[in-house]
This record gives sequence, C-alpha cells and structure tokens, in this order.
Amino acid sequence: MTNATRLGLPALTALVVGGIIGSGIFSLPQNMAEGAGAGAILIAWAITFVGMLTLTRIFQWLSTSRPDIDDGVYGYAREGFGRYLGFNAAWGYWISAWIGSTGYLVVMFSALGSFAALSFFGDGTTLPALLCELAVLWLVHSFVLRGVQSAALTNFVVTVAKIVPIGLFIVCAALMFRVDVFRIDFWGSAALGSVTDQVKNTMLYTVWVFLGIESATVYASRARNMVDVSRATFLGFIITMLLLVCVSVLSLGIVPQHELAAMKNPSMAQVLAAAVGPWGAALINIGLIVSVAGALLAWTMLAAEMLYLASRGERNTAPSLFGRVNARGTPAPALWLTNVLVSGLLLIAYLNASGYNALIQLATSMALIPYLLCAGFSLQQAMHAPQPSTARIGLTALGSAYGVWLIYAAGLKFLLLSMILYAPGLLFFLWARRERGEPVFANRGEQLAAGVVLVLAVTAVVAMLSGKLAL
Repeated sequence: MTNATRLGLPALTALVVGGIIGSGIFSLPQNMAEGAGAGAILIAWAITFVGMLTLTRIFQWLSTSRPDIDDGVYGYAREGFGRYLGFNAAWGYWISAWIGSTGYLVVMFSALGSFAALSFFGDGTTLPALLCELAVLWLVHSFVLRGVQSAALTNFVVTVAKIVPIGLFIVCAALMFRVDVFRIDFWGSAALGSVTDQVKNTMLYTVWVFLGIESATVYASRARNMVDVSRATFLGFIITMLLLVCVSVLSLGIVPQHELAAMKNPSMAQVLAAAVGPWGAALINIGLIVSVAGALLAWTMLAAEMLYLASRGERNTAPSLFGRVNARGTPAPALWLTNVLVSGLLLIAYLNASGYNALIQLATSMALIPYLLCAGFSLQQAMHAPQPSTARIGLTALGSAYGVWLIYAAGLKFLLLSMILYAPGLLFFLWARRERGEPVFANRGEQLAAGVVLVLAVTAVVAMLSGKLAL
C-alpha cells in the first residue's frame, strides 16, 4: 500500500464520526428519557463525558506511545493480557460490530415504514423489510469488496451529509426550547427509581452512541501516520459529543420526559414534528436513512477489519483463513463470514420480532470487555513506563474504573448474555492454535479465563431455558 492510498486525517476522522453517528442519535431522546428524568440525564452525560474523554485520551496516547501496535483494540489487549484475552477482545468487538449492523438495517426500514406509501416495512421486522434489508446488506458487501480506500472516501461524503439534518434539528430545538417543559419531573418520577438507578439505566445507550470512538486505531495499519490516528480520535470525540448532548438535552425542552419516553423511534423525528410540524419528521427520517446507510458501511468495514487483524500475520489468534485479503486489499473471507452472520440475525429478528433496542443493548454489552482490556493495558503501560507520570497513571486508572463501572451499570443480565456469545469463540481460538501447532493456553490464567467464560455461558443458557433470563 503506497502512502498516497493510505488514509489521512479527514478520512480517519470521518471513520470515527461515521462509526459513532449512526442510528443511535436519532433514537437517543426516547432511549434516555425511557429510564431517567432530565436531572439524571445531565448527570449521565457528565459521567459519559469524563469517561469517554478518558478513553479517547487513552487511545490517543497508545497510538503515539506504542506505534508498533497497529491493530487497535485487539493488539492492545493481546499485548497486555496474552493471546486468549486478546482474541476475546477482537471476538467481542467483532460480534458487537455485526450485531450493530443488524440493528442499523432494522431501524433504517423502520424509518422507511413511517412513510404512508412504505408502511408495509412496519418496525423493520416484517417480511418485506427482511427481504430489502438483505438486499441492502449484500449491496454494501459487494461495494466494500471493491476496496477499503474507495469505501472510506464514500464514508467521508456520507458523514458530511448526515450531519446536516442533525444540525438543523439542533438549531430548531434550541429556538423552540422551553425551560418550563424541561423542568417537569426534573429528577424523574418514583417509577423510575432513585437518581443512581436512573443514571445506570442510561449507560448502555450512552456507550452505544459512542461505539466507534476507537475506529481510527482499528485502521492504524492503513493510516499515513500514527499522529493522524491520534488527532482523528480526539476530533471525532469532540464533534460527536456536542451533537449527542445537544440532541438529548434540547429534546427535553420540547416534549416532557414522560411523553418522550413513550415515543416511537426514531424519536428525534417525533420531537422535531412537535416543534415545527410534520415536515420535521419527514426530514429527520430521511436524515436517518442517509446516516444509517453511512454507519452500515463504516461498521461493515470495521467488523471485517477486526476479524482480519486477529487472523493475520505470525501472531494470529484467530484462524488464518480470515487473515487473507483480495486483490483490492479487502479482507474478503472475514467480510463474507460477517455478512452471512448478519443475514442470519436479520432472519432471527424477523422470526422473533426483535426490535432495534434489544439489538443495540446486546451489541453494546459485547464491546464493554474490549474497552476494559484496552484501559487496563494503558494502566500497565503508565505504571511501568521508564519515567512514570502521576497524571498518566491517574488518567489510565480512571479509564479502567470507567470500564468497570460500565459493566456494573449494564448489569448481570447483559454480562451473562454476552458470555453466551463469547463462549463459541473458544472454538475459533482452538482452530488457530491447532493451525500453529502450539499449546492452546499459555498459562493457568488463560485456562481460568476460559473456564469462567464457559461457566457463565452455561449459567446463562440454563437461565434462559428456565425463563429467568431473556433479551
């Protein structure tokens, strides 16, 4: 790959923003209001700002202090915690990405179903929606097969296009904002629980809308230089934080929290309709379709890239089959497996009428452990640096604490559900170890980690069969 064909700062920043700004922002007003009042939402955003800024700074620091690691989340976890946990970071991130892609397709056709002429798409889980979702998925698949560089340039254009309707929403909402509406049930009703419970209720959604903050590090091996990776990560965080907070908070000044919580998604369309009339809903639904198309492209690329990174080279921990690229540099085998699984999940969503919220909560839970492992690796690096910095140690410790908090806030339910999806990864890990003719586990710690995953997965399956656990 020549320097001219490598990804520069604009393309990398667009990958971060394009990966983060997908469907989540369009459903954010209802998602946040569903479990919290305005006061708790403000606290949740404050925690999210500090936590995600910390993770952003961690990814920035790692990209410049360890330029030898050019495979992002997977590389950091592998370097810090060994082959098996490194593999699981890649596995969890990969699954999170393709489940998220499934959610994007469902919400895209749910938005199309809001138009009278296309009402047969319903909430995105009808048979016509399923058939069209599959057609769109494999169209994107064929496009990405033509090369990551051309897909990244298209993503840049789509990212710019998707910000326009969001910006218009923010302007209209700011002009129509009413303080008296914002103050209604400011700390939430008794049914929502304590403020602490309300803040916890929002955490999976705040993490979901920020998934992709590490996108630039995933493409580090394709970047012109690591400085661009660092800058793109920070720029992407600032841009998306401003957009997300404005959409979430300003909506509470247009529609009272209890009405917002009951809205159909994409709730952003309903909020703008309440502010300016029906044309507002149509505009946002069109914006959502454009945005989700771009996010689907970005996450299709990210999912395939993560599996490819874990499978390539002499330190692979996933089967080498998925570490191959086609003549245009696209990891084709990884892309094929990813989109076959997305197709299967779309079919399951149709048969079980699993909507957008259920899919994104599961996708988010799969990303929590990879984030925690990256933060833990950065803490290791800070503590064992030749000249340890107290500020750096404090930053990385805070990032690690935030990672633990996210798993706690998500709750035991999603931890168990995620283990069901982590457990099959052991078969892929065994496949890769057998290919290399090496022992499966390097030490007792890896054996213990695998045992914990399997025990929790079995516990979750038993709980689901007995009706005690459900998505």
